[in-house]
Amino acid sequence: MGKKILVLGELRDGALRNVSFEAIAAGKKLAGDGEVVAVLLGDSVQTQAQLMIQFGADRVIIVENEKLGHYTSDGFSQAFLSVEAQEKPDGIVIGHTALGKDLSPKIANKLNAGLISDVTKIEEGSDNVTFIRPIFSGKAFEKKEIVEGPIFITIRPNNIDMLEKDEFRKGDVKSIAVDIKDLRTIIQDVVRKTSDGVDLSEAKVIIAGGRGVKSAEGFKPLQELADLLGGAVGASRGACDADYCDYSLQIGQTGKVVTPDLYIACGISGAIQHMAGMSNSKVIVAINKDPEASIFNVADYGIVGDLFEVVPLLTEEFRKIKAVSS
Repeated sequence: MGKKILVLGELRDGALRNVSFEAIAAGKKLAGDGEVVAVLLGDSVQTQAQLMIQFGADRVIIVENEKLGHYTSDGFSQAFLSVEAQEKPDGIVIGHTALGKDLSPKIANKLNAGLISDVTKIEEGSDNVTFIRPIFSGKAFEKKEIVEGPIFITIRPNNIDMLEKDEFRKGDVKSIAVDIKDLRTIIQDVVRKTSDGVDLSEAKVIIAGGRGVKSAEGFKPLQELADLLGGAVGASRGACDADYCDYSLQIGQTGKVVTPDLYIACGISGAIQHMAGMSNSKVIVAINKDPEASIFNVADYGIVGDLFEVVPLLTEEFRKIKAVSS
């Protein structure tokens, strides 16, 4: 028997984040022969509904309200819980993003439901579904099952493959009105310190720099390589503490957790706090002058050398490959 799974679509700058489509794919696994119902919350989100259908949602429910123009846990929880009360789903899937990490515990508390956070893999068994999530800063994994009550999970971005887009797929889109009241937080203005370009938490390729870049100027070769590969630039806490870059680029236990297809660590020694944020990357390349650097212990490929010599050489080689392929 199929299940009804509610999935939250998350937007940034008016566009759906990839984790929204990954959440739909996760919802499909949980729903079986049932249906996946996507939820869009915001001030003006109507135009994004059909995209959710094309990536696998069976229906989309829209809640538009001027008080949902910026995220607040009060506003979004009121809107989402109103949808939940109408739909009475068997499960909920939300992205394990800054928004999801703030919103999901509040919803779980209101529903008196258990929550499995930061899921990286879903295994379907004959009896129950098993959810796999990292623990101890990524040094181990645990398997969890929900044996009673609704399914409620958050998924780590860039871990569950989204479904193939079908531009001809059709589904019902419905708007409902929700009275958002008693907000304790009102957003007056948003000041962004994030870098332009690819979202670091969803990037397929990340070029990260550590103290070895030596200066803010030292990040320029890394940015050039990232731009060439369609990736993003990240940093260790050491580079951020040294004012080489903004803390919005920090990867690690106290920064962002990323799982790209390719992670190139440049001048990063490999402190355990940093590796907690990137050790689950699919392919790790380390560039460091010190052959004893800890980063080589988790790297798939290691290059012992000066990053200011190696990175330009890599950039040139990738540029040649792209020229030939085009």
